Parts: sequence; structure tokens; C-alpha cells
Amino acid sequence: MKALLAPAFVILALFSSAVALSAHHSWPISREQLVTVKGTVMEFAWENPHPMITLEVRTDDGKVEKWLVGGPAINRMEANGWNKSTVKKGDVITGIGYQFTDGQKIIRLERVLLADGKELRLYGR
Repeated sequence: MKALLAPAFVILALFSSAVALSAHHSWPISREQLVTVKGTVMEFAWENPHPMITLEVRTDDGKVEKWLVGGPAINRMEANGWNKSTVKKGDVITGIGYQFTDGQKIIRLERVLLADGKELRLYGR
């Protein structure tokens, strides 16, 4: 019986490692140019793996677009001064970051300018 448990344990350990590695991912962004969007917060989802802010952004031609802007895991955001009430529905903020390479209106934020002019970073200080 012990002879069967050792291989089973090794297989379970390898499988667990593979699942953990596949869960970690990088954002599919282009680092060629920072993108800036200014809009009204419609929702702030304070949850892992990436807290996301839904913005309603008015374009130059008067149309309204929905953008998703987000950052790292909650613990990294908290280390940079964020909490679940940093932004609220109705706040007007400016998000600066890198857009998804496939053109989706999703940005991995580098920093945010709050309505009061305060700047908060998301990845480091």
C-alpha cells in the first residue's frame, strides 16, 4: 500500500503545481503607449484576482463608451494606498495605463488621478 501512496502523492503534487502556475497570468497589453481615459465610475469591484473599475467615458464626438480599468491583486493595491472605498460610484477619475492588445476597452492601470487631484499608483511607488 505504501508503494502506491508515494507515486500518487507525487502526481498530486505535480498536478497542484501546474494548476497554481496556470492560474497566474499576465495582462495581454501593449506597452508601446500609455492610454488615458477620464470617466465616471459606474462600479468598483474590489475583488481578486484584479479589482476592476467600470468607467463611463464620453468621447470627443459625444458618444459614451464603457471601459474597464484595473490593477494588481488587492494586497498590492492596499500597499499603494488603495482600499475598497478609494473610488465610489459617481466619482470622476482619470486612469492611465496600457490597453489590451486586441483593442478591447480594458486597461491595466499604472496610476489614477482622483477627482481631488490626488494621484495613486498601482504597481510600485
